[in-house]
Parts: sequence; C-alpha cells; structure tokens
Amino acid sequence: MRLGRRDDALARLRPAHAVGIRPRDSAWLRDQIGLRAPGPIAVEADLSLIEAPAQIFDAVEAALGPVTALVLAHTECMESDVMTTTVESFDRHFAVNTRASWLLVREFARRFRGTPGHGRIVALTSDHVAGNLPYGASKGALDRIVLAAATEFGHDGRGITANVINPGPTDTGWMTEEQLAEFARRNPQGRVGQPEDCARLVAFLCSTEGAWVNGQLLHSNGGLR
Repeated sequence: MRLGRRDDALARLRPAHAVGIRPRDSAWLRDQIGLRAPGPIAVEADLSLIEAPAQIFDAVEAALGPVTALVLAHTECMESDVMTTTVESFDRHFAVNTRASWLLVREFARRFRGTPGHGRIVALTSDHVAGNLPYGASKGALDRIVLAAATEFGHDGRGITANVINPGPTDTGWMTEEQLAEFARRNPQGRVGQPEDCARLVAFLCSTEGAWVNGQLLHSNGGLR
C-alpha cells in the first residue's frame, strides 16, 4: 500500500479515537505518529489475550483522556477452507476477530462517560467465507456483536451508536496484479477500493453528522456484487 493512501486514512483520526490495525502496519504507524505528535499514539497488543482490551484502554486514556470512538479494524486472516482449517486456526481467528472485538466493545461501553448520542463504534467486516472459513465466520460473528451493541447501548442510556462497514476488496497490498484487474473489471466504478474510501465513511459515522446512523451493516464497495 502506498504511503499516501494510508496517510489519507490516518489524517481522519481524532485524538480520542481508538483504532485497531494489523501487526505488520505497526512500524509504519509509529513512524507516522512521530511526525504528527502531539496527537495519536500507538499501543501494541496481542488481541488473542483476554487482558489486552483493558490494557489498551488504560494506555490510551493515560495519554489522551477518555475515548469517544472505537474503530475495530484489526484482523487475523489465514486462508483455509472447510476441509483444511485446523482447530487451532479456527480458535485463534475467533479469539482475535470475535472475542477481542466483544471485549473491546464492552470495555469502551464500561468506560464511556460522554454525552449520550456522542459515542461511536465502527467495525470493519467481510463476507468472504468460502475458501476463507475461519476469517469469514469470525467476521460474521463480529457483525452480530456490534449490531447488538447498537440496540443495547441505545436503550441503556449510553446513546452509543454502533455500525459495521463491509468495504469489499480493498487494495492494502494483499492482491496480485491479476486480482486487482479482476476486481476492477467486476466493479461498476471500474477500480478497486482504496483505504481512503472506507476511511471517509468511518470519519462520517464518527462525526456529528453521522449520529442518526445506527445499527447498520453498510456496504462501501463501489457497487460490487
């Protein structure tokens, strides 16, 4: 992924937003944060550990104060199908993609002290299950958790909105030239999704203008079917 693309997405973050990323992007993120200080901070954590979510919030709150938005963009992804998925891989995908997401959502709600209607949760998901069973299945469970939070955190007085975005195939460096060409051919917009496409929607959902959008699974994929 070119620096400009990730840089555009990073520019949309706010100091009180907590965002999960892939481990291989952590060094890049630290470098970018160093250029933007004071502002965002990087907190590395192993989300397969149940104590990690609380530790992340402790670190962020100590540096920046209360968190007002949680963006779940982390993932475990090792491709395997119904027949080749191991129990160990299945369990790790659900530990990172599902259980950690639930624990992060719960920790955010426990600590949220903002004005009702101002808290935000946004999660990134995928419906790629065939040929990628543990990833897609664990992301499907993530969807249900976040959409449940949209209802529960509304009725309990916290007023936190929660939405899920399915960005479709996005050029973050994992696609071959053949895949890039095929996805561009299938998309009505004639191109592959870029990180900033999803980042703009995340920024909107976390803004005041996005306050009335709640409990939605949004497809931000240029119309790909």
